[in-house]
Amino acid sequence: MSNTYTCFSAFYDLFMDNIDYVQWGEYLTSLLKEYGISSGLVLELGCGTGNMTEFLAAKGYDMIGLDSSCDMLDAAIEKKCLSGHDILYLNQDMREFELYGTVSAVVSICDSLNYITEYKELVNVFKLVNNYLDPKGLFIFDMNMEAKFKTIHDDIIAENREEASFIWENTYYEAEHINEYELTIFAPCGDGKYEKLTETHYERAYSLEEIKSALAEAGMTFVVSYHAFTRRPPEKNSERIYIIARENGKQST
Repeated sequence: MSNTYTCFSAFYDLFMDNIDYVQWGEYLTSLLKEYGISSGLVLELGCGTGNMTEFLAAKGYDMIGLDSSCDMLDAAIEKKCLSGHDILYLNQDMREFELYGTVSAVVSICDSLNYITEYKELVNVFKLVNNYLDPKGLFIFDMNMEAKFKTIHDDIIAENREEASFIWENTYYEAEHINEYELTIFAPCGDGKYEKLTETHYERAYSLEEIKSALAEAGMTFVVSYHAFTRRPPEKNSERIYIIARENGKQST
């Protein structure tokens, strides 16, 4: 994960402008409030350029954003300077993150947890989440499912913008449940010339049963799963799902 989102970070918001962060944020906020978290300290794992972190901060949550990419966090800090929100950003790998204390809730969206491609490492992330949550604290995260990767299998997405152009090539290795994203960016560098930048990303498709098993191994309590942006159970063709879990093991004081 340490090499994820380096050159692409400068163009992330440009090429991800199809995501309705307001809709996503309202859905996430509604889940937090429905399960008793209407304020307090919230950690976002894989916060990227801080779009959701900023949204939740504007909703009154005290936010911590954590990401392994310095470049993505640089963009997040620029937004923080403009908004004036008191957000703490941490440059850490979610597989071994450390906090100074516990938080009311942990959230993770935009399939950040799919980048954890080893099951044992996913269990470890969940253990850390359980460790840093308040007693009965809430964990809400989304994940791309295999239906998504099968849908985009061998797809090639290309966009040409004035600011930059990109080619996004997908390859899904069904036996390994791994999706490979090959990103090629052409960024203008003056005098009609372009710089070619490349990155390769990997995501793993976990079944809901594997996710539940990992949560159980980590000592967490599974609460519910939803077809994304609904209150319906996941379906066979669900491309993205949301999972809600709770901290288990601490005693309230």
